[in-house]
Amino acid sequence: MSPEMQEFKKKSFWDRPEGLTGKLFLGAIIIGGGYLLLQILPAILAGLYTTLQITLLLAALGAIIYVALDPRARNLISYGYKSIMRWITGMFVTIDPIGILKNYIADLKSNLRKMNTQIGKLRGQMHQLKEMIKKNEREIKSNLSMANRAKNTNKKSIMVLKARKAGRLKDSNMRLDELYTKMEVLYRVLVKMYENSEIMLEDITDQVAVKEQERKAIRASHSAMKNAKSIISGNGDKKEMFDMALDAIAEDVSQKVGEMERFMDMTTNFMDSVDLQNGVFEEEGLELLSKWEKESESLLLGNDKGRILEQANNESDVLDLDSPIKVERDQGQGNQYDSLFE
Repeated sequence: MSPEMQEFKKKSFWDRPEGLTGKLFLGAIIIGGGYLLLQILPAILAGLYTTLQITLLLAALGAIIYVALDPRARNLISYGYKSIMRWITGMFVTIDPIGILKNYIADLKSNLRKMNTQIGKLRGQMHQLKEMIKKNEREIKSNLSMANRAKNTNKKSIMVLKARKAGRLKDSNMRLDELYTKMEVLYRVLVKMYENSEIMLEDITDQVAVKEQERKAIRASHSAMKNAKSIISGNGDKKEMFDMALDAIAEDVSQKVGEMERFMDMTTNFMDSVDLQNGVFEEEGLELLSKWEKESESLLLGNDKGRILEQANNESDVLDLDSPIKVERDQGQGNQYDSLFE
């Protein structure tokens, strides 16, 4: 079993949706069995008059003790119970790993469309903000030039007025430059998340197409009787191990899709708080982004997060807003989930 599978193996039957059903049924069985035992125990004890009755009772107790102590019997009962709970749970929610992955594929496609739209809107805001900064720079030069001429002609009131206006524009540009840097972080992160999510979508789509056929073959060649014999002999259920690998993919994709959606929500809130027309933006949006920059690692970005932040804060690394998004794999990079089935 691959190291990746060992890591995801921690999620047991009881941690899954069917595990909740199993807990409820097990609790009902224990309570119902206890109640029934209390009701019939007096009759059983009253009826123990003959040697045959005592022998039958002892035989029944012996069978229960044997099942409790024999690992093969326990495995068989556990396997049967889990299978029934999966069947019951599957009537109400999707627990089939292939079905779950197909749902994630649909979610990813929807999120990628939304993210592409969001990138376009952010690019438009950044173009507008850049023009505002350049316009302010031109006005700063113009006001400083007029202040200098006023000084030379001894027009102090005009000199003070133009100098103050240039100062206010400088202060405004400092804030707008800070805002542009934060927008650049958002833009670079969104583009990288889009690229990585496109690759992830391609990988899980390929895996589902291939593994769905493999899973059908495994299910066809491994009947319930064969699985039961395998469980009794102490060998693992091949279908269960296969599904565990698919569950590992679903768990990884789930976390990455969640991160993708949370970042998109944060970006939307940040963009909505910016009023470029009046040069106003809420500090809360900047604080949320700063918090994200300092917080935990990103599953979708991996080691690229630190590099992206460095690029956004590096004045010599100029961002080309008109450059198209390119989704390219590194040479030699295969499907990121292949190792789970090794």
